[in-house]
Amino acid sequence: MAVASVTGAGRGIGQAIAIALAKAGFDLVLNDLSEEALAETGAAVVACGRRHALVAGDIGSDAARIGESMAGALGPLHCHVNNAGVPMRQRGDLLEGGADEFDHVMGINLRGTFLLTQAIARRMAGEAAPPEPARSIITVTSASAVLASPERGAYCISKAGASMMVKLFALRLAEYGIMCHEIRPGVIRTPMTAPVSARYDAMIADGLTPVARWGEGEDVARTVASLATGALPFSTGDAFHVDGGLHLHRL
Repeated sequence: MAVASVTGAGRGIGQAIAIALAKAGFDLVLNDLSEEALAETGAAVVACGRRHALVAGDIGSDAARIGESMAGALGPLHCHVNNAGVPMRQRGDLLEGGADEFDHVMGINLRGTFLLTQAIARRMAGEAAPPEPARSIITVTSASAVLASPERGAYCISKAGASMMVKLFALRLAEYGIMCHEIRPGVIRTPMTAPVSARYDAMIADGLTPVARWGEGEDVARTVASLATGALPFSTGDAFHVDGGLHLHRL
């Protein structure tokens, strides 16, 4: 029986990923800040006929403990998805801003994600590989891993660091048959983007992306589920853009 774990699963992209994995036949270990935040996602997993376990906590302050708990909650993991992340609380001039904002974003998006992945990877590497599908660790970064937004400096740096993290774990874990993948979403309709939705509506209408629409959580979730079920067994360390062509450079 395949088991997957997802951080930040209470809403938005993380919730969509958890539901897609449940529909693909995975039992789910779900993380978010509280069990209450996971109630809706847990109910959706049950409605798909799958088991679930809840591991509440903040990966910014308790990453190693959360990783260990997720790795053992329902048995050996086939797939882990790093989705938890935060935006900048306030955008601003790159020459301004203090250490608190930088540390907050980096602490969750990069430090916490790294330490949690490290804990899960150690457990997976020490276990015999379960039956198909092949094991994987999938990290949701952002188009901002490669597209520079000076008013969101800490966020871009955190996602670029997470992108390198995927490559490092891909090299380290290949010998155990654990594939590591990066997903780079673009403009996705989520609670995180809701406060700036009018701005992005206008940008999309003005040609921001070749595919002229908002991305949805389900767009990201379908990509994750494809990788988790072994659709690309000879790929590791790669980045998959789910951004409507936002990353394409046009003259």
